[in-house]
Amino acid sequence: MKKETDGIKQNGAAERVLDAADRRILGTLVEDATISYAELGEKVALSAPAVHERVKRLKRSGVIQQTAALLDPKAINKSLLAFVHIDTKGWGKTPDLLRISAYPEVEEIHSVAGDTSMLLKVRTEDSRALEALLAHLYEINGVVATRTYIVLSTYLERPVQPGITRDWPEQD
Repeated sequence: MKKETDGIKQNGAAERVLDAADRRILGTLVEDATISYAELGEKVALSAPAVHERVKRLKRSGVIQQTAALLDPKAINKSLLAFVHIDTKGWGKTPDLLRISAYPEVEEIHSVAGDTSMLLKVRTEDSRALEALLAHLYEINGVVATRTYIVLSTYLERPVQPGITRDWPEQD
């Protein structure tokens, strides 16, 4: 996986621009990464060997970072989804705070602009487990406050999509 460098261009292989075929391949793989190269080729109108070469190139270039299984939260007893805003003294992105990535309940950690320092996406078994996680957060040096938003319903949750919206549809 490539290391994020905050926009600093790194030496190495030249960046490759994704063409329409690459985007069709990526869109299909986002839906089902277990599809065979033959099936993938049929869906994107390329031969299986051509698709295989493109997928290998997309992996080498870091566009495809990994293949992962998406789990049903209810099936693994983590049905409570919440977003936690963390306020800190000073800069929020401290080594102490980033150690929370060790907790399996923490799915995402973001440094954000606005009225908070850090934003977490967490999944827990229930409100008691969420409360225990919040207690751990308050033990971290520099954490001064949290605001927690519990999700009631989710209407869209998906991985990064390869498509680009060029023209927004007209609103009636």
